[in-house]
Amino acid sequence: MSIIMSKLKLSGKELRAIGYPEGPVISVAMNVMQKNYKHRTKEEVMEILKSVLVSPLEYKNDAVLALIAEQLLPRAIIERTEISLNNSGIQFNIFGQEHIEEGAMHQMYTATKLPIAVAGALMPDAHNGYGLPIGGVLATKNAVIPYGVGVDIGCRMCLSIFDIDPKELVQKENYFARELNEATLFGSGAQFDIASDNEVMENELFYELPLLKSLHGRAWKQLGSSGSGNHFVEFGAVEISGRDEILCIDAGNYLGLLSHSGSRGLGANIANHYTKIAISKRRLPKDAQNLAWLTLDEEEGMEYWLAMNLAGEYASACHHIIHKKIAKQLGRRPMKMVENHHNFAWKEKWNGMEVIVHRKGATPAGKNILGIIPGSMTADGFIVKGKGEQASINSAAHGAGRKMSRSKAIQSVTDKEFKDELKKFGVKLLGGGIDESPFAYKDIEAVMQSQKALVETIGKFTPKIVKMDGAKHKSWKNGKNNTVEGE
Repeated sequence: MSIIMSKLKLSGKELRAIGYPEGPVISVAMNVMQKNYKHRTKEEVMEILKSVLVSPLEYKNDAVLALIAEQLLPRAIIERTEISLNNSGIQFNIFGQEHIEEGAMHQMYTATKLPIAVAGALMPDAHNGYGLPIGGVLATKNAVIPYGVGVDIGCRMCLSIFDIDPKELVQKENYFARELNEATLFGSGAQFDIASDNEVMENELFYELPLLKSLHGRAWKQLGSSGSGNHFVEFGAVEISGRDEILCIDAGNYLGLLSHSGSRGLGANIANHYTKIAISKRRLPKDAQNLAWLTLDEEEGMEYWLAMNLAGEYASACHHIIHKKIAKQLGRRPMKMVENHHNFAWKEKWNGMEVIVHRKGATPAGKNILGIIPGSMTADGFIVKGKGEQASINSAAHGAGRKMSRSKAIQSVTDKEFKDELKKFGVKLLGGGIDESPFAYKDIEAVMQSQKALVETIGKFTPKIVKMDGAKHKSWKNGKNNTVEGE
């Protein structure tokens, strides 16, 4: 039975449980929701609050939720001397400019004016973020930008290819759907009662850095779980058109297991903690403050670098646990696993010098490096091999890229349109919602066409059974597609 918001009281404990930090934001959030969402159910309100927490920038201009978002965005400490941006930014290459919104272009222009910037590129799936735009690539000299990496550190793709006829996904649909439901938990606060075992949790940094020590227990309980938003685990059909010397799989059709998720609460806390430190140390103009950096000569900069790499290892472990569980149930070992980060920073060589390359929503595409670039829940994903193109700083798009914000998608797509689209492509959806519908994304074929110089396509992945977060306020209702909530 629904509870009317006017009779509902949110507690600070409940908000902290879904990840809200201590401070004024808790009372602000409680007051805003009590006043403006009194006719929503408690479940709906909590899911909205989670969405604001995960992506506060998306709500910065919302008539109501901006009050909460502003409390979550980092602020510059005013007493330090402001650092000036360069009058003109370094030149950077843009791929698929016709697909990229003006806001993302502006963010990239701002980033290239940083005094630490060495090289930059913008991928065809780019859209607004905070700090770097999503789809932005920036190389810097001896400096790392926490929001140039992003909040979900080490967010990554992982594809297992099995020598199983993909027709079984239709013939034994319920079996494969059950395996997805049982393999992981979804949602921003999802935790297991019994934690998985993995050597990443024994990393000495968990015992040496106070921040990581405080996060260790929760991180262990979230190990092997998946996030909310655009994160997923799905079965699909893999088509290999010809044998590639790097992939080493014969032409044919196979069953694929594809997952997309990151470092959960661990990465988000690392990102926010060190961004606040960076902003306190380097006061930048307002439109550039989220690009504050730490140098690798500073204690805090080295701490962030170590913590970021640990978060990347943790994200990888989450995927491997999920894939291992499902492979065990299938009774098969994968023929090949293709995986890559896309929210990370790497030390690389650029024109003979060592630089830090930030890829925020961008796939590494060095010479012969394998990667997977997904489309949407109904559009093909692509198994690719990098061409090592210097113009893109050895990078490519990380997906189709959003063309609608979450709120716009919810407002403009009907349940029927969403359901009809899934039926048209023969996709079974477990959880998920209109905010992640195919209509919210750019055309992946156009994105791939714009980066033919960056990657070679050596295979395709076609989604068939898709598992995502089952947030009630975002779900469409259908007797055959029940939501299974991660919370």
